[in-house]
Amino acid sequence: MKVIGVTGLPGSGKSVVSRVAKTLKIPIVRMGDVIRDEAEKRGSTPGEVAVKLREEHGEFVVAERCVESIKNLYNQDLNEKSSEKSSGNVDNVYMIEGIRSPYEVEIFRKNFKDFKVIAVHSTPKTRFKRLKKRMRDDDFVELSQFKKRDERELKFGIGNVIATADYMIVNEGPVKKLKNVVRGVLKNEMQNKS
Repeated sequence: MKVIGVTGLPGSGKSVVSRVAKTLKIPIVRMGDVIRDEAEKRGSTPGEVAVKLREEHGEFVVAERCVESIKNLYNQDLNEKSSEKSSGNVDNVYMIEGIRSPYEVEIFRKNFKDFKVIAVHSTPKTRFKRLKKRMRDDDFVELSQFKKRDERELKFGIGNVIATADYMIVNEGPVKKLKNVVRGVLKNEMQNKS
């Protein structure tokens, strides 16, 4: 089994990386989904819950939930292969989108041999423009809110994760270019799995 993590500040292009992975039949676990699901249960905002969860259960909580999800997917794939109902994930490669802290990387490295991290980087100006266009529930149209969100992400340690990533992809050009670079990285990792 090979697990590839994706990191980057909001609006950098992590979801594009995931969409490319999906075309290669790589199952994706999104750390943000763990937060959004918990926020819905609590009737709170994802930003507040991201901080609260870590305060209540420690820095590892989101990563541990993602490890559990990946292991469940892997076992499901093994069962499907043995019963010839393959999901198409013949390479047993999985992706975790949305890594934010070195603590999370530590958990993934403990659980998954040869864990790799892809960092996607875009300038704040580019990211703000994308988020205004995207308009997901946790996106902001005010520059001050955008900066506050970046500060929160940086407090989690995302800058350290980006700085120590195995791959750094700059996403300032056309989406097609990003997709081609990502496809090359993912195919390389699929071929080099342990």
